[in-house]
Amino acid sequence: MIDPDTKAGWVPEADEVDQEEEMPLSLRLSIADTLTLGNATCGFMAVYFTTTGILIPHLTGSQETGMARHSAATAVILMLCAAVFDLFDGLVARKLRSSPMGAELDNLSDLISFGLAPAYFVLVYGMVADDAHQRVAAVGAIVVLLAVVLRLARFSCVTVKDGTFQGMPSPFGALTVVSIVLLELPFVATLLAILGTAWLMVSRVEYPKPRGRLAVAMLSWIVLGMGLMAAWAFDAPGGQLLLQTGCALQLVMGAVIPLFATARRVNNFRDNRREARAAQLP
Repeated sequence: MIDPDTKAGWVPEADEVDQEEEMPLSLRLSIADTLTLGNATCGFMAVYFTTTGILIPHLTGSQETGMARHSAATAVILMLCAAVFDLFDGLVARKLRSSPMGAELDNLSDLISFGLAPAYFVLVYGMVADDAHQRVAAVGAIVVLLAVVLRLARFSCVTVKDGTFQGMPSPFGALTVVSIVLLELPFVATLLAILGTAWLMVSRVEYPKPRGRLAVAMLSWIVLGMGLMAAWAFDAPGGQLLLQTGCALQLVMGAVIPLFATARRVNNFRDNRREARAAQLP
């Protein structure tokens, strides 16, 4: 339209309209952010299946153990899927790009999938297991949740040397906690192992970042874990033994990696002292 007095157009120029309607950069989701949201979705659905398939049947007095086994397996598989999303969103962000809110999305999603979901799994375990103590298990669940919260907060504030994490990564810690519960150890041993895992997550023990061959190995391990969970869920021959073997290996990995990291740090310290003494010699 044209103003009859000034003969000027009333409609703004096309470029100005595009600039005004253009979405702010901070609100655009990248491919990596989409994977991160998949992580959060898997964590939430893990809580859902733990509630509907394990807790509610227990509270209503249902004796259907198969449904509880299927739901537990589904919840753990969803946590494993969340770990896959968490692995790939970092790789994609480094290869392509990440939005300005990518780091915040990653922390919030990790809190759901690797903090809330495993802590809730421990809480429900304390309510349904025969030899468990509900209130003590609730304390253990709170410790797991707070350990992940503190770890994620520290990760945002502390700078460590490239290629390492300070403390057990939250996905690895969540899978270790769940493996401890699935092993069906005596309650005291289960609780102590869970508390030990929570301590490792907030410790200063160095863990290598999953890159290159290590990322491939981690992905293969997760896929193997999904297979073990599926075999157990569908009551395949030897499924229980396969599940216990996989969970035991997860615990061994959780214990061995800190030992190797500590041994490497001690050796580096000794080497540095030798070099310093050699430099002081005339």
